[in-house]
Amino acid sequence: MSRRKRGAPPAPGLSMSLRPEVSPPLDALVAERRLILSRLIACGVHARDCEDVLQDVLIAAWKAIQAGRYRPDPRSAPRRALRGWLHGITWRQAGHHLGRAHVRREVPVDDPRALVDEGSVDLDGRLLARAALRRLVELPAHHRDLLLAAAGPHPLTSYARAHGLNPATAAGRLQVARKALAERIARPVCQSGDSSRSAANELERMRTTRAGAYAHDGRADLRERQ
Repeated sequence: MSRRKRGAPPAPGLSMSLRPEVSPPLDALVAERRLILSRLIACGVHARDCEDVLQDVLIAAWKAIQAGRYRPDPRSAPRRALRGWLHGITWRQAGHHLGRAHVRREVPVDDPRALVDEGSVDLDGRLLARAALRRLVELPAHHRDLLLAAAGPHPLTSYARAHGLNPATAAGRLQVARKALAERIARPVCQSGDSSRSAANELERMRTTRAGAYAHDGRADLRERQ
């Protein structure tokens, strides 16, 4: 390989369309959790919201990978390229979060539900989804990969073909993976004497704590959408 002459311009980077698709595992994304959290705080996301926005970043990154949009420069170190890519996704997700009306207009109140029209925000659904995602990361890799493939844009038959499986076998394994996730969600997450907390009880605790501390003006959110 010839060295570049002094003063000569650097070699141009590969076009994005010419770069090969790269599919890092979900574990590689989760391993950058501390980096993502530090970037969120630097962007101005409140500490109480960082965990929620972190999940948004991981979901957005995984969807991009599944869609074949992660095409790093092959000349870059793999982890350095991944961290730089996640930095961009984190910055965009933080901007989306901070731009929402309910974040910009939050005010502490004693009874937050009195200010929100019924059904305007599915808070329980959002928290349940966050809890399910955390349990998903705890599953064995073969269960996790199959569940993510089934939730992706491609049919299950594509996953079966790529792994040399019969479609019926893949469907059967998917049912086993879904059952494992359901059991993981329902399983007590801590034991202390006679007290135990399941994921459902943890969800209720999260909902009460979050709703009791802050509220958002639902009418202002509706005006922003219009």
